[in-house]
Amino acid sequence: MAKKGNRIQVILECTEHKTSGMPGTSRYITTKNRKNTPERLELRKYNPILKRYTLHREIK
Repeated sequence: MAKKGNRIQVILECTEHKTSGMPGTSRYITTKNRKNTPERLELRKYNPILKRYTLHREIK
């Protein structure tokens, strides 16, 4: 039986990596509470390709 609630799974993608022109992507999967944060999520996460912490935004 599935859990009932407002938590959904979202994908975070690096914003700086897109503009750098390097191949590959940096993505993370996390969950958020849809009721408390209806807007898109933005977190600073580590990008192993650029080897530094960058801003990751929710894409789905």
